[in-house]
Amino acid sequence: MIGGGINSAIGNVHRAAAQLGGRYRVVAGALSSNPDRACMQAEQLNIPRAYSDGETLLHDEAAREDGADVIAILTPNNSHFALAKLALELGFHVVCEKPLVNDVREAHILQTIAEREKRRFCMGYGYTGYPMVRQARAMIENGELGEIRQLQCDYIQGHLAKLTEAEKSGNDWHMDPDVAGESLILNDISTHAFHMLEYVSGLSVSEVSADVTASVAGREAHDNANVLLRCDNGARGMMWVTQAAVGTENGLSFRIFGTLGGLEWHQESPNRLLYRRLDEASLVLTKGAPDLHEASTRVSRVPPGHTEGYREAFSSLYSDLYEDIVASRQGRNADPLTLWYPDIISGVRGVEFVTTALKSSRCNGEWVPMRSLQECERIR
Repeated sequence: MIGGGINSAIGNVHRAAAQLGGRYRVVAGALSSNPDRACMQAEQLNIPRAYSDGETLLHDEAAREDGADVIAILTPNNSHFALAKLALELGFHVVCEKPLVNDVREAHILQTIAEREKRRFCMGYGYTGYPMVRQARAMIENGELGEIRQLQCDYIQGHLAKLTEAEKSGNDWHMDPDVAGESLILNDISTHAFHMLEYVSGLSVSEVSADVTASVAGREAHDNANVLLRCDNGARGMMWVTQAAVGTENGLSFRIFGTLGGLEWHQESPNRLLYRRLDEASLVLTKGAPDLHEASTRVSRVPPGHTEGYREAFSSLYSDLYEDIVASRQGRNADPLTLWYPDIISGVRGVEFVTTALKSSRCNGEWVPMRSLQECERIR
C-alpha cells in the first residue's frame, strides 16, 4: 500500500476491504509522503515491512521472493502515473484510486503498459461492488429494460458548501490544480458518476455538453458540474455533480429507463433497487432476495435484511481482482462475473470524460465528441 495513512479515510477503507474476504494480507506500506511518518504508521498498523517512500517499496518488494503481489496506490492524483507505471513495469498488479491520472495521454500510456505486461489493474470505483448495482447491470444486460433511452446519474455532496479552513490556508491538496488536476469536481466525484452510468447501462457516452464552475464565493476550484450526455445508441443522459449542496451527504444515485422499464438506485439506501415496469406495478427489489441475478448474489455476504455497506462493496472489487489473478496464474479463464470489477479501461474512460467535459465547459457548453479522444494516437 502506497499512501493511505492512519488518518486517511480511503486508506482505512482499502485496508479493511482487501482483508475482509481473507484473501489478502497487507505486507508492505509506504503510507505517507513524510518518510518518518510513513515508516511509523506502517509499524503502528502492524504492517510487516515499512518503507519511507513508494518507489523504494516497489523496487524492494519486486526483488523479494515473498514480495507483494498487488500494489494499492492511494496517493494524491499527480503521483498516480509514475507509481502505477513503475509498478506495472516491475510486474505488480495494481489497485488505483480515482482518477487514474490527470492527463489523458498518461492514461493511454498506462493502459498500453498494463496490456503489454498482462497485469491486472483495478480502479477504486468502489460503489460498483454493491449487490444491487450488480443486479441493475445484470437486468440491463439480460434485456429486462429493453432498449435504453434515458439515463441520469447524480452525485451530490455538501461538505464544501462553504470555504473550509484548510482551503483558506492552502493546506488542502484537493484544491491545488497542480496536484488534483484542473477540476476538483470532475476528478474527484464526477468520475464515479460517469463510470457508474456506463458500468450499469452498458452504453458508451459519445458526446458531452458541460457547464463546470465554482459556485461558492471566493473559491477557485470547481465544485459544481452540470453535464448533458449523448450515448452511442442515441440515448440521452444527464449528470449533476456537486460538493456544495448544503446539508447533503453522499447522494450518489442513478435512474435508467428503457423501452420496457426503468431502474433507480441510491447509495444512501444501497440495499434497495426500484424496478419500474411497463404497464405493471413497480417493484422494490432488495438485496439477498432469492430471485436476484447471480451477479448480485455472489457479492452479497450477509443474510437478507442485514445492511452491506461501503467497505463490503469495496471488498467485492478486491475479491474479483483476486479471482482474476488466480485464474490467470492457473492458466484458465476467470468466471465472467469476476471480470465485472472496474479495470484500466474504466480508468482511461474517466480521464477522457474529464478532458472532454472541461473542453466543452471552456466553449460555453458546446457539444464535444469523446471519440476524438478515443482515436488519438496511443503512446507505445
